Amino acid sequence: MRLLRSTMLLCVALLALGSPAQAQDSFRLKDGDTVVFYGDSITNQSLYTTFVESYVVTRFPQLKVRFVNSGWGEERVGGGPGGPVDVRLRRDVIAYQPTVMTIMLGMNDGECRPFNPEVYTTYTIGYKHIINTVKAALPGIRVTVIQPSPFDEVTRPADSAGGYNYLQPDGSVLMRVPAGYNNVLIRYGQFVKELGERENLTVADMNSPVVATLEKAKAIDPHTAERIIPDRMHPGPGGHLIMAEALLKAWNAPAQVSSVEIDAAGKHLVRAENTAVTGLNVAGSLTWIQTDKALPLPLDWKDKALALAVQCSDLVEALDEQPLKVTGLTAARYALKIDGEDVAVFTRQQLEAGLNLAVLPTPMAKQAISVQELTFRHNKIHSVRWFELQVPLENQPYAHLQPAMDTLDKLEAEIIAKQRATAQPKPRIYELIPQ
Repeated sequence: MRLLRSTMLLCVALLALGSPAQAQDSFRLKDGDTVVFYGDSITNQSLYTTFVESYVVTRFPQLKVRFVNSGWGEERVGGGPGGPVDVRLRRDVIAYQPTVMTIMLGMNDGECRPFNPEVYTTYTIGYKHIINTVKAALPGIRVTVIQPSPFDEVTRPADSAGGYNYLQPDGSVLMRVPAGYNNVLIRYGQFVKELGERENLTVADMNSPVVATLEKAKAIDPHTAERIIPDRMHPGPGGHLIMAEALLKAWNAPAQVSSVEIDAAGKHLVRAENTAVTGLNVAGSLTWIQTDKALPLPLDWKDKALALAVQCSDLVEALDEQPLKVTGLTAARYALKIDGEDVAVFTRQQLEAGLNLAVLPTPMAKQAISVQELTFRHNKIHSVRWFELQVPLENQPYAHLQPAMDTLDKLEAEIIAKQRATAQPKPRIYELIPQ
């Protein structure tokens, strides 16, 4: 709770800038896009991918963008347990006819050993093959290449033998990972960056921002910092949130949810961006109706590791600004209510400086969380259909296989429709009550 309060206090006075219309025009995703996330088990965790989807649905509720997670555990540039790479690309990418594809591979390709030139060459050749195959099949596809996320060598030192035991869930040692393995991943990421620049692809760095967050988090709370990437390889929600931020930044995602400034003394609206303000009334309490065109990020502040990751990053400034500024007030303190729900009590000085509503427990934040719950749900249905039916049974003569998959597709579509409906703006009644 102390961490949550400190995080909110840190963020509460931040203000948003820029034109929402211009921000939407510069955002890389467009109405009608289909996005396929391609990668290994880190992508298959469906966390950074879900956070990205939830951001898009809540920040641009009028856009119709389809998201498909095609990550598979143990995947490399040549394929993996899901099949050879050409099978994977045909079945799990091209079949969806995406207009946008993201690729994050490297954690397995480095083989969890010191840098090896032959292994590196296999990675570079295989990566180029993926790009060339997809471009040939889908002319005009917009590809985002991702520098691989880190192996955590920040929060826990290597052991006396100069490495790390990578443990299975039962606690047994699955493999040894040498100290310095993240430097191997950084080298692979440099290739990805250079390839992206040569091929005019979008490039996202999911390594250095996460490492920087880990370093800051360790200085504040070493024990909780370890939970950002619990097994050093597969991030928890806090780590994935920073990874999602990196991808959204690469796509020119706007920070602003909405922005409102009111002059209480003059009884007029000074500024309203990405929102509509009506019914402004000053009679003891200050009241108005506000209908934003977007929702804040759905953040689970009860997750201590996630809250720490947010505190140790620029995520709020970069993606989650919802400023409210009220000047000309006379009382020392005011209670803010939205739709009759208590939000918090603020001083006149705080209100005059500006509050960031996005980090507060507002009805809008609760609405965004409901959207994200539906995002997780439809992705889970897709995963079950894909992993449990389509792939393992594709060569089996089951008469009810296709009808079963069709039913799951219809259910997922129904949940996506509910997700989009839940994300639509609602008019909210604001009250500032003198205390």
